[in-house]
Amino acid sequence: MDGHESDAPAPLRGVDVIKDNLKRLPGKPGVYRMIGETGEILYVGKAKNLKNRVSNYARLGGHTQRIAAMIALTRSMEFVVTETETEALLLEANLIKRFMPRYNVLLRDDKSFPYIHIRRDHAAPQIRKYRGAKKGDGDYFGPFASVGAVERTLDTLQKAFLLRTCEDSVYEGRSRPCMLHQIKRCSAPCTGEISLEQYARLTDQATDFLRGKVVDLQERLAKEMEAAAEALDFETAARLRDRIRALAVVRSSQSINPEGLEEADVFSIAMEGGASCVQVFFYRAAQNWGTKAFYPRHERDSSAEEVLAAFIVQFYDSRPAPRLILTNVEPEQCELIGEALSLSASHRVEVRTPQRGGKRELVLQAENNAREALSRKLAETQSQARLLKEVQKSFDLEAVPNRIEVYDNSHIQGSNAVGGMVVAGPEGFVKGQYRKFNIRDEDLEPGDDYAMMREVMRRRFSRLLKEAAERSAPSADCGRGGGGEGTEVSELSEARDTPQPPRSDSRDREGDGRGERSGTKPDTWPDLVLIDGGIGQLNAVTETLAELGLTAKDVNLVSIAKGVDRNAGREQFFMPGRAPFRLPENAPVLYYLQRLRDEAHRWAIGAHRAKRSADIRKSPLDEIEGIGPARKKALLHRFGSARGVARAKLSDLADVDGVSQALAERIYGHFNGG
Repeated sequence: MDGHESDAPAPLRGVDVIKDNLKRLPGKPGVYRMIGETGEILYVGKAKNLKNRVSNYARLGGHTQRIAAMIALTRSMEFVVTETETEALLLEANLIKRFMPRYNVLLRDDKSFPYIHIRRDHAAPQIRKYRGAKKGDGDYFGPFASVGAVERTLDTLQKAFLLRTCEDSVYEGRSRPCMLHQIKRCSAPCTGEISLEQYARLTDQATDFLRGKVVDLQERLAKEMEAAAEALDFETAARLRDRIRALAVVRSSQSINPEGLEEADVFSIAMEGGASCVQVFFYRAAQNWGTKAFYPRHERDSSAEEVLAAFIVQFYDSRPAPRLILTNVEPEQCELIGEALSLSASHRVEVRTPQRGGKRELVLQAENNAREALSRKLAETQSQARLLKEVQKSFDLEAVPNRIEVYDNSHIQGSNAVGGMVVAGPEGFVKGQYRKFNIRDEDLEPGDDYAMMREVMRRRFSRLLKEAAERSAPSADCGRGGGGEGTEVSELSEARDTPQPPRSDSRDREGDGRGERSGTKPDTWPDLVLIDGGIGQLNAVTETLAELGLTAKDVNLVSIAKGVDRNAGREQFFMPGRAPFRLPENAPVLYYLQRLRDEAHRWAIGAHRAKRSADIRKSPLDEIEGIGPARKKALLHRFGSARGVARAKLSDLADVDGVSQALAERIYGHFNGG
């Protein structure tokens, strides 16, 4: 060797990466990904012509500050070629939701919306609120903007149509009508108070109501009421009268659109101070089924048209679009969005920005709501920012905390033990990132709070360390030095089925540059960990983190205890290497920390109660090997309850569909000591 350094070329960066990829790009539609130093996705974009679109990034000057920063951070790129620009738009929305890139407009609240489900797989259909994939038989009505809107509608339906809401196991086990029948909320088909034929008619009437056939339904009921009165059947006439009144009330409260808007979603965006709010109104069956405000994440220089376009496509990525979408501003590439949503929904979807008439009034009403919601949000955010600065001062933190994690445990004498974690940040509580930890250690002494906290911390920070290791490991993309053409596929389905990268503990990343500030730490690494407890809990957590190789420099730890007299306002705070201290009783930051502690307590208790309730509802049939949901349902239908199964003869058990002789003997032996 002559002592010279290696002649290996330096890895490409920024514009050089883009120019290198540009040499091999086709002039076809597709999606591109810009990737940073540690393999994180910086941006996902789509193009009608990939070569032309990416070449815009290669030119010098003329970029906004945001685009220039994104280009400078780019270390590699990946590409997916699609058949059409429409497919590229759908794939772009899918990848944005999957990877949550820092420089894209992000729909942060992506929970599924609730529906009303009328089950048709039972002789007496059940009506219930439902959330999730539409797998079961029956009719689905929605989406509703909130669970509250669903519950209000269900309440009306119970009053008007007396449909059952109980589970099948409860229905089969009834020997006399329940309380809902007594208060005239259920017709009690379970005990034969109404025939199944009459109950089916009530179900069809409820279905007509939810499909918007309210006027016809009211006219039919009015005729039936008059006929019953003429026949001197005043009891039936009174029931029909009450049903008509309930329908009249709900019609007046649902704000039926005078223009006869049958099915539409209304989107209105308001922007102020670099933030935005999108207000969505849901109209189905000519009724307003609620409204919801969203606060998408985007750069300060983004336009309303750009934000609304990205928001709408992401909004409908995992839910069906109605035939009409109304907006207060025309989103970018409006026609292309309509084509993409039509392809996804399998029916024509029109995106329209009305200029006059009743539809214009609807979008203006939504816009006013968006402005008011954004004003409230900005005020709350400013207040939150002041509180976080006070938290920084109170605990001598190096920076204002952007992510605070608060932990608490809940149990009853060690049973159904659950650990709870809540998250707070600049925008308040981040409920999508709350977590619960079912305590798994079987050797744990019942009621040992310290051991429970150790397990929770061990599991939480082991996962965070694993994510940090994955971020710091050199990715295949970086290893190419920015070269390579990436992946080319012609089918959209193939692109959607590509493996997902390791996700963080959060489903909703509130990234704001934390990755750069924290090195290779994941975005969900807490700036402050607040523990409900005293010095004992703090020591337990400190020891557990030390076992994982973490010190006080890696994690800011604070425990909060009410003190000997348990009076709120006299909380003591404990930190490693610092004497216990208190905050002034009237300090706003103390009230804020109490709220954090109380929210963690509420969350942990709720998780514990849910676990305890599940144990109470657990059927003895669940303990028998070979009995799954289908056989359990068949047994309960035949014998009415688990007690009925326990009393059944061996021959009767063997007569149940799906139960073999061997399984019948196992069931009989389980209940009779065989």
